[in-house]
Amino acid sequence: MILVNMNDNQIGVLEKLEAHQKGMLHSAISVFVFNSDNKLLLQRRALNKYHSSGLWSNTCCGNPRPGEDTKEAASRRLIEEMGISCALSHTFFIPYRVDFENNLVEHEYDHCFTGISDRLPLLNKEEAIEYKYLTLADIKTDMA
Repeated sequence: MILVNMNDNQIGVLEKLEAHQKGMLHSAISVFVFNSDNKLLLQRRALNKYHSSGLWSNTCCGNPRPGEDTKEAASRRLIEEMGISCALSHTFFIPYRVDFENNLVEHEYDHCFTGISDRLPLLNKEEAIEYKYLTLADIKTDMA
């Protein structure tokens, strides 16, 4: 994983699990794909994931590889996880940190991308076990 500082400048690389064990700030991508009905494509994370397994999440996420820019990583992960591709736009970035009960830490400088597609996913079952499309209002209701 690409380690970064709070200005998103690369400061090193580290193996993925070790970065999560040490809570190191690293570069990440999140993708949000909407269909033409303005519903967001959500995925339920595979049960074998070492954190957040089985939880509903954005369309896909991941980490750029060393030497790979964030937009390339977002497109790659969309294909790898959901089996679809579409034009993506960098929408915003957000640094955040979440401490999990299993002593792992997600500490990311997250580049968020959006896209529009009506293609149905072909899930990679190692990454996601279900999908659904929901309006933002429905997502807010489910979260409440």
